[in-house]
Amino acid sequence: MRTALALLTSVALAALAGCNRPSTQAPDTEPGSAPASQASSRPYTDQDISDAYIYLLARLLVLRQQQLDFEEGFKWNELVHRKPGAVDWPNPNLDVAYSEAWVATDENSCTQVTVPRVTGRYYTVQFLNGWGETLANINERTHPDQPSGEFAVCLKGANVELPAGVTRIDLPVKYTRVLTRVELGDNWDDAVALQRRFALKATGNPALPQLPAIPAFDMDSLPDAKAFEVAPAVLDSEADINPGMEAVAAKVRAIAEGIRDPAERARVDQVIREKALTDFAKASPTIGHGTLKQGWARPAVSGAYRDDWLGRTLVNFAGIWANTMDEVVYYKGNLDSTGTQVNGTHTYTVTFPKDDLPSKYAKYFWSVIAVDTRHMRVLPNAQNRFLLNRESNLQYNPDGSLTLFFGPEKPADAPANNWLPTPAGQDYRLTFRFYGPSGGVADGSYFPPPLIKRP
Repeated sequence: MRTALALLTSVALAALAGCNRPSTQAPDTEPGSAPASQASSRPYTDQDISDAYIYLLARLLVLRQQQLDFEEGFKWNELVHRKPGAVDWPNPNLDVAYSEAWVATDENSCTQVTVPRVTGRYYTVQFLNGWGETLANINERTHPDQPSGEFAVCLKGANVELPAGVTRIDLPVKYTRVLTRVELGDNWDDAVALQRRFALKATGNPALPQLPAIPAFDMDSLPDAKAFEVAPAVLDSEADINPGMEAVAAKVRAIAEGIRDPAERARVDQVIREKALTDFAKASPTIGHGTLKQGWARPAVSGAYRDDWLGRTLVNFAGIWANTMDEVVYYKGNLDSTGTQVNGTHTYTVTFPKDDLPSKYAKYFWSVIAVDTRHMRVLPNAQNRFLLNRESNLQYNPDGSLTLFFGPEKPADAPANNWLPTPAGQDYRLTFRFYGPSGGVADGSYFPPPLIKRP
């Protein structure tokens, strides 16, 4: 089981990351699928099993990360300040100094958030729920009349008296994940000083959740039918805030009941191996309902997913804690101009015309990183250079255009600061970020120029 799951998972990782809506396909009758007579004895089809598994996986991925965090030493309502430039997690954001915490509130307790005054650089305080949905951001865009100072996140309807001058933000759930981000810019010391001034403080003694037990898994070996063993407790631990999810959640519960029968459990295991993970991978090249142009894929949704539960799962899988598209837009690039998977052995260039530079589409900043296609980790290299951005001292071409280089060795014609090293022989993907998206990035009409492979 582990080998088959790992193989299919690697396919999904190589193409990542997509989104889709509930399918209306008929039960799978291809070779290897459960016989129709067997499938018809249950109130769900093979496609239902696939949909239910992928839907449930979004919550399991968040719970897995939550358990890892507390094993690392997280404490409720206490920020952990990450070291800027650290690359020890998937799809790292190397443009910001950020801090993380798990926040608990209840009917009689809020959590006070101190936001320092930040000028001249991007910042936000992002709150997400247990499904990876962004619930709120605190910054000068969402709170123009009070972009800094004291705030309190509270469970909606909580009966809590707050000190004067504290801005209350009501959330629909008791427990949230919070990330503070401060743009590093040219002066990292100032950014770190600001990072350390963000603070959390519980008002009262909120009840802490009992996290549901989930099967141990990693990205190379996703859970099999064991996922459904714990499904009722997982669903009960936090409701999905999106409307219209009742039907797929009901299928999850029905399958959880069905696998009590050993024969049915074997069928569910088989469908997960042969269909669910394949469906997961098939949604990836265009990021589900997103768009693929010039070798770059732009998602249709991020951070707030509405009915795109498959998109939510894939984003949680690739780079958990994505923000909404009014804050940042991500482009995935793993194909060159011929549609071929990029590989670190080769050298590629991407050239932006002088009147269409990346800065045109980012109010705050842009950057590009290279990550492996299995774990989304930055590519190790002797130069310890992991991204290109506006602080990289990039050299522009005589005509004002900008060429970026990706390859195992610095090309002779490449300025050193315009080159991102890639390990020879390794497939990878690029993540292009636009913070404060504007123009064509904001409306979805813009795509970066294609990656050109050099002979």
